[in-house]
Amino acid sequence: MSILFHEATKEFHLYNHEVSYIIQVLPNNQLGNLYFGKRIEDKETYGYLREGGYRPLATFVFEGDMNFSLQHTRQEYPSYGTTDFRYPAFEIEQMNGSKISNFEYEAHRIYQGKNKIQGLPATYVEEKEEADTLDIILMDKVSKMKLILSYTIYNKLSVITRNAKFMNEGEEIKFLNKALSMSLDLPDYNYEMVHFAGAWSRERALKIRKLEQGVTSIHSLRGSSSAEHNPFFMLKRPNTDENMGEVIGFSLVYSGNFLAQVEVDSHYTTRISMGIHPDTFRWQLRQGESFQTPEVVMVYSSSGCNQMSQTFHLLYRTRLSKGYWRDRERPILCNNWEATEFDFNEEKIIKIAKSAKELGVELFVLDDGWFGKRNHDRAGLGDWYVNKDKLPSGINGLADKIEALGMKFGLWFEPEMVNKDSDLYRAHPDWILNTPNRSQSHGRNQYVLDYSREEVVDYIEALISTVLQEAKISYVKWDMNRYITECYSLALTPEKQGEVMHRYVLGVYRLYEKLTDKFPEVLFESCSSGGARFDPGILYYAPQTWTSDDTDAAERMKIQYSTSFVYPISSMGAHVSEVPNQQTKRIIPMETRANVAFFGDLGYELDLSILCEEEKEKVKKQIIIYKQQRKLLQQGTFYRLISPYDNKENAWMVVDCKQEKAIVGYYRLLCEPNAGFTRLRLSGLEAKKKYKISGKKEPFYYGSELMNAGIVITNNEMCAGGGDFSSVLYYLNEI
Repeated sequence: MSILFHEATKEFHLYNHEVSYIIQVLPNNQLGNLYFGKRIEDKETYGYLREGGYRPLATFVFEGDMNFSLQHTRQEYPSYGTTDFRYPAFEIEQMNGSKISNFEYEAHRIYQGKNKIQGLPATYVEEKEEADTLDIILMDKVSKMKLILSYTIYNKLSVITRNAKFMNEGEEIKFLNKALSMSLDLPDYNYEMVHFAGAWSRERALKIRKLEQGVTSIHSLRGSSSAEHNPFFMLKRPNTDENMGEVIGFSLVYSGNFLAQVEVDSHYTTRISMGIHPDTFRWQLRQGESFQTPEVVMVYSSSGCNQMSQTFHLLYRTRLSKGYWRDRERPILCNNWEATEFDFNEEKIIKIAKSAKELGVELFVLDDGWFGKRNHDRAGLGDWYVNKDKLPSGINGLADKIEALGMKFGLWFEPEMVNKDSDLYRAHPDWILNTPNRSQSHGRNQYVLDYSREEVVDYIEALISTVLQEAKISYVKWDMNRYITECYSLALTPEKQGEVMHRYVLGVYRLYEKLTDKFPEVLFESCSSGGARFDPGILYYAPQTWTSDDTDAAERMKIQYSTSFVYPISSMGAHVSEVPNQQTKRIIPMETRANVAFFGDLGYELDLSILCEEEKEKVKKQIIIYKQQRKLLQQGTFYRLISPYDNKENAWMVVDCKQEKAIVGYYRLLCEPNAGFTRLRLSGLEAKKKYKISGKKEPFYYGSELMNAGIVITNNEMCAGGGDFSSVLYYLNEI
């Protein structure tokens, strides 16, 4: 077992080859944290790591005892108001108005494996031996509330997951005003917080800030995890880089409003909190009812950011994503949106599809505009039946024709939204989220369906299922093009309106669950105006996500680079689009557009039928190479080599598990006249192995040479002669 309990000292030690996590039952019977970090040997007690003692003006837990104050104690799941003045992990409002809680240790369970979290996505195991779990049961004797804190440690990964569950065992109604998934107190504040912020078309931009006394936080109150802030951050030591130093990553497996907060107190200890955002949240618990928080995944690395990312990649690719497509190579697709937008008919679609097939594309995706009276973005959403004015043979007829060409067929949906100009809204105007007697705001001329209502989810599921059952559909692009406003459900009582945001997310998960269960071989790709809901919660159901609506290769280098800190390459939809680019008007060579998209799930977002012969030959060659290298690219170990944020260049690479093959991408963003020499050091190779590099004259290179001396990069190897936005891919093979 990877979890030990020392009865005499009441200490829990979770550990594997890389990490240790030590919890102690405190003198007041609550839980404290003694250590989280690099693996240390087990022994009977580490209790001396709990700092304490008298401090002026402190408030103390026990009368007559001037040495024990929660104000100066590192805790596991703290409350407010009983000598701790820092932000708490939870708040329970009782019928007498009190918000004071006292959860004391009652019992614990240690077992092999990992239980499924009911109604929520989470990481999992396939064999019980992969992980061990600790459930600590705590009880508040006054309020009759039970709290279960769950910890799972993976035996071969430096991963610890956490969640909390509240149960009301008393007769009185309680209200959860705050219920975060985890809290962690660290003994110092010598960290930099790294997070990923942005907006539509520039999602997940790298941000770094040094911790200081006070509170630093990121959040979403938009109803989804959002493009503005991703539900992930990491704390790294100031000297930590990609390949050395200590770093801890925190990732919330959730797709709605969230809070990720770091508080440095007056004595320079650091409190990390993460979970559902308490604003807009208030959950009623009657006797016998419970509330389950989402899961937080914590990854520890003592060998830099690349190791942390690789751990997240392996975990999320193989033990978060699930189903038929989890371990399969993803198809190369062509999407018609940038080629046609709403202006298409069957003839135009078939023409593009034929060209795509001739060039080697495997999947054709029909985007927005195929249903209802959908000729613009003001009508049709919610009416998920075919527009036969555009597609006279229907979706099934079009799918048959695409299949006859030798490709699979995919279809776009936006299941969570509705236009007022739709049959659905005219029949059920009460099915949107809106506050009585208040104006209704819209985004992209659409409104949000009330997914807190089961009948709404069931209705949409029936419509989509009919389409998927009647046609040969292999792929679904699930879009969401606006955030939630006027969040009120006409189906819930006033005291339950604080539950709507979370119930909405549960409704989304329920629809995903129903559709993926019913159509297990359909590949679902999540999209939310691009990457506005790129999070682990959705990744559980949809193994790939449209990374951004910004398809400009120079911008995509930054977006994909930052996304890779937590999400695997196989989860990133990455397309080659037309130039001038629709978002930036930038012109980038076709080779570089593909060389960036290779490090993701390759697709084409342009009208392939109007390319010149030279461009078609380039695309055909790209697709041949990608198919040859696809397994390595999508399932290999990814390394970031040079950051596009700090330099005029970018580089990354993927290595196979046996260190026999590798692919290196090097990109020059802006050319410098009379520039210096360029040498690129690689990572992840076997030092004593010999490698042949495509395009290089040398008969072989040692792995140690490539990682320490590096590759000399010359302009004649790069597309565009080494000018602006030039690039080169190197293919390494062991000899």
